[in-house]
Amino acid sequence: MSNKIKKIYHAAIYVRLSKEDGDVATSAKAESNSILNQKNLIRDFLKDKKDIVVVSERVDDGYSGSNFERPAFQMMMDDIKKGIVDCVIVKDLSRFGREYIDSGRYIERLFPALGVRFIAINDNYDSLNGKEQSDEIVIPFKNLINDAYCRDISIKIRSHLDVKRKNGEFIGAFATYGYQKSEEDKHRLVLDTYAANVVKDIFKMKLHGMSQDAIANELNAMGILSPMEYKNANGFHYQTSFKENEQAMWSSVTVRRILENEIYIGNLVQGKRTTPNHKVKKIVERTEDEWIRIEKNHPAIITDRDFEIVQRLLGLDTRTSPNQKGVYILSGIAVCADCGMPMTRKTTTAGGKKYEYYVCSTHKSTKQCSSHAIPVEDLENSVLCLLKQHIQNVLELDEILDFIGKIPFQELDVKRLEEQKDKKRLEVERSKELRTMLYEDMKDGIISKEDYAELHEAYEKKRSMAEEAIRKIEKELKDIINNNSTKYQWINYFKEHKDIEALTRDVVVKLISCIRVHNKKSIEIEFDFDDCYIDALNQLESMEYEVETDKKGKLNISRREAV
Repeated sequence: MSNKIKKIYHAAIYVRLSKEDGDVATSAKAESNSILNQKNLIRDFLKDKKDIVVVSERVDDGYSGSNFERPAFQMMMDDIKKGIVDCVIVKDLSRFGREYIDSGRYIERLFPALGVRFIAINDNYDSLNGKEQSDEIVIPFKNLINDAYCRDISIKIRSHLDVKRKNGEFIGAFATYGYQKSEEDKHRLVLDTYAANVVKDIFKMKLHGMSQDAIANELNAMGILSPMEYKNANGFHYQTSFKENEQAMWSSVTVRRILENEIYIGNLVQGKRTTPNHKVKKIVERTEDEWIRIEKNHPAIITDRDFEIVQRLLGLDTRTSPNQKGVYILSGIAVCADCGMPMTRKTTTAGGKKYEYYVCSTHKSTKQCSSHAIPVEDLENSVLCLLKQHIQNVLELDEILDFIGKIPFQELDVKRLEEQKDKKRLEVERSKELRTMLYEDMKDGIISKEDYAELHEAYEKKRSMAEEAIRKIEKELKDIINNNSTKYQWINYFKEHKDIEALTRDVVVKLISCIRVHNKKSIEIEFDFDDCYIDALNQLESMEYEVETDKKGKLNISRREAV
């Protein structure tokens, strides 16, 4: 009778818990209860197994079973390849993985090829016992069920997150710089007073002409922590400190991201990125119409007006001159009246004197446009003079509006909006009618199914846009009736600067859209809200007021005498 030596297996205990399973480990609790339970079950199973020696325990706590890119699993595979481990023990197949194809590849091909014994306790599977006929059906079937479960839970989670986004709930891991999560509701954003003031300063510096680089340098010089370092300094519960000599600095990229983020006007925009499905983890960008935007969802740090101006400035060519902290007063605003390119400053010296001019940038670089040269002082003085006159005109208009009262203007606005609303209603009805006719045409074979689908989508889009326009008109009508209309808010922007004595970058970007330079004796200024200004004058004329502008640009408004 021969004594056959029983092989001793060197085993790795593998346990896993995904975030969607719930009970995930935290800093206060080294392991989740479920992880501990899995380990205890496996250890109980091994108590009477003399042929198995445990050499490692691998734990993936908080990792999905939809793929095998898990740190502990990969470490276990490295041990297998090195010959340290030749047995893998799991609680059940779902803990090993929920991906049907890859799970089958490991269990049925890779492990047998490497001589690895695989045990799934609750599924009563041990590869050492030989592959029974039932295993050929049951094991793949269980893997398929686990895969389907993973897909189902992924769909439910995605749907749940979309519902939260549409409800205006913040679902990010960390609040955006300037905000923090509410202690009462982690899905609500509240102001972080210190960081919010830094954000305000960043916008203020931009409005005063500083470039993103200059703003970043200023913040670094002031010792203000960058968003990353500020987060590290405060920790998840705002308790930890930062390392003074090993910190990330402010950069122009960081500053620009803050300047472009509409979260600072109270708008919550989420869902910009996604993954194709639960198996493919590659991040893909969504188109803007797929983003979930909830306006005025949380306290604003920046006014809509300042944010709008900054976005316009970011689109201008306003490169900073050497050794200059900020741009020149009219940089990006003054353009050539012929080619539309920005006017650029040029300095010349003659007779020991320095002269500064604005010249067309196209002329300066290629000579393909005339110079349109104008002395800096002359241009800035002319702009100041015309701006002061326009502010005076706006003030006079405001006095007339106050004298007349808002009621007549409200009546005109209501009439105009009701007419627009009627037109949009006709568009909705017409789109519905065309859709019905389209279906009849397809049934009669006049158009193909492909043409029907394309035209149906076009009519549906037109109907949807018209209905959205109706909703906006109704809101505007409601604001007028409740005296909440902001139609004349623009007048206050000019009134704020009624005592202006000198041009500043801040005033220029807030009140002037464009300055077109024809030559040193002729310029044309397009003020902000010119359309609102002209609309108000036209309404006055419709109410039998004479509106005239003299050669100096002064506005004269008088009551038209009855004939």
